[in-house]
Amino acid sequence: MSESDTMPGAAAAVRKIIHIDMDAFYASVEQRDNPELRGKPVAVGGSAERGVVAAASYEARRFGVRSAMPSVTAKRQCPDLIFVRPRFEVYKAISRQIRDIFAEHTPVIEPLSLDEAYLDVTENLQGIPLARDIALKIRAKIKAETGLTASAGISYNKFLAKLASDHRKPNGQFVISPEMGPAFVETLPVGKFHGIGPATAAKMNALGLFTGRDIRNQSLEFMNANFGKSGAYYYWISRGVDERPVRANRIRKSVGAENTFSTDLDAFDALVAELRPLVDKVWRHCEAAGNRGRTVTLKIKFADFEIITRSRSVAAAVAGRDDLERLACGLLEAEMPLPKRVRLLGVSLSSLHAAGESEPQLTLGI
Repeated sequence: MSESDTMPGAAAAVRKIIHIDMDAFYASVEQRDNPELRGKPVAVGGSAERGVVAAASYEARRFGVRSAMPSVTAKRQCPDLIFVRPRFEVYKAISRQIRDIFAEHTPVIEPLSLDEAYLDVTENLQGIPLARDIALKIRAKIKAETGLTASAGISYNKFLAKLASDHRKPNGQFVISPEMGPAFVETLPVGKFHGIGPATAAKMNALGLFTGRDIRNQSLEFMNANFGKSGAYYYWISRGVDERPVRANRIRKSVGAENTFSTDLDAFDALVAELRPLVDKVWRHCEAAGNRGRTVTLKIKFADFEIITRSRSVAAAVAGRDDLERLACGLLEAEMPLPKRVRLLGVSLSSLHAAGESEPQLTLGI
């Protein structure tokens, strides 16, 4: 039997999928709203002394500054870096504007974050035959309505669409056709594959897998033996095959908030005072999205950067904001007295489902 005979979805109709990714979204919003920041290296989040970078402008990225980088490292790499406090309510409002533009073309929208989403435009509301023309219209309207630029990737599956959106950044778009897909992936370093992080890439390299072609040369049995349930996914994407559908109205698995303090803390009352606004943020998101969850997780980062997490799952969904605070504070109290001063606290709620949906009958545990 040939490879095409066993390929998932080999006889299925070709889908048209667009991945839209805003260009340096948070930083671009700040530069849009403050002309003094334009053309300068900007980091959103953190400060010169503490915290981490949430987003970096393209001017900052040229110095190697990137999201999730400690602020002190970012400042060392770019001494002229300007730190700006994030304005998430502004970013959310713009994200809603952008989502409305998407909805003019398709109801099949899968948001990944405030600044990126997949769109399935195989059947589109305006009857535009070419997905590339839909992407052009969307990007033009985003620019006209928000003053911001977006990049787009267009392909026949999600994996390739996301790769394509990176290919012409910023403010560009790229199409990977079914004819191009397998060859495009062949030369791609495994570290560039969406879903393959540094640890997996290092493991692949140790096995002699450096490019898509190297993975393609392996058997499905080899990939499953070395990478477990992810092995089949890697096997097929190395061939340009990804059968995951665009899932509209996808419920997030978890929602969380965290904060780095200006001064390290160790007193219980002071830590509880820092927890409360985090609980507020998490619960506001749940209320806005209509989600409920059963597992509360507390994250503690100590002054020496050691991180611990503590979780509790309850039998029924957390009913209200006060219950969420009580559970989070209970997890903190169980760790008192703390062995070291605390630099950061985080709270998250997981095992999410839509409010009103039937819940699993199981679980009470710590």
